Amino acid sequence: MPHYTGPLLTRPLLDTLQAALNKGASEARASFDLGHSQDSVMLGSDGWEWRGQAFPWPARLKDRTLYYWDGEEFSAASRFGSGLYKLVPTDWGVPTFEIDGIKMLVSAQVSPMDDARRKVALVQPRGKQLLDTCGGMGYFAACCLDDGVAAIHSFEKSPEVLWLRTLNPWSPDPDAASGGGRLHLQHGDISQEIETLADASFDAVLHDPPRFGIAGELYSQVFYDQLARVLRRGGRLFHYTGSPNKLTSGRDVPREVAARLQKAGFRAELALDGVLATRR
Repeated sequence: MPHYTGPLLTRPLLDTLQAALNKGASEARASFDLGHSQDSVMLGSDGWEWRGQAFPWPARLKDRTLYYWDGEEFSAASRFGSGLYKLVPTDWGVPTFEIDGIKMLVSAQVSPMDDARRKVALVQPRGKQLLDTCGGMGYFAACCLDDGVAAIHSFEKSPEVLWLRTLNPWSPDPDAASGGGRLHLQHGDISQEIETLADASFDAVLHDPPRFGIAGELYSQVFYDQLARVLRRGGRLFHYTGSPNKLTSGRDVPREVAARLQKAGFRAELALDGVLATRR
């Protein structure tokens, strides 16, 4: 799907523009792509002009919501599928996303992109063929591209997530010239698609599945055996786990994951908020 190239609005941005207008300004400078760039806009009582295109002043916008121009009005960057998928602005510029109000990426203490960068560094992607099992917003992929990965093969099961990516200027576009054709993004369920991948075809893996209660198959011994099959000996895997249910049930998901990975043929250790494993 082609990426959106129009302006993105948030309530604070709209308030800033209208405050400038109320003070008598006819022009303001701001970012309309979540911090990627700055643009000057012309302000008027009926609306504002950005990059030669006129837009009406929208009605009051909601907090914690991104809006895009759908050709007729500014609409929320959200869509119903198996749940409500929503792109959510953060203080870092880089957005997170939610499914039914549950935040899918960390953003309280660190930028989602900086968090992805720390995890990507563990598998040392430069010059490697890398498998990205659950592409999400594509922040793993963006960091890998920046770090000189040879190629990254990314799978994403949700069409709603893929649509949100087209609105997100921080999500890498597989067709962008800057990527050099190194990002291969496929709509597919990795729990099934992995069976089609060749033995020992990857040098590294990044595995950031939904929580266990939603996608238990991506934490299974069967799936980990498949990860071991497609990863070359000595290849690294980072598996995000978080610590779900630890306080309420005492369950230690990271250690459970590490034990299954060891059984599949990995050396595994806890790292950051997940497990770092090396194919034996």
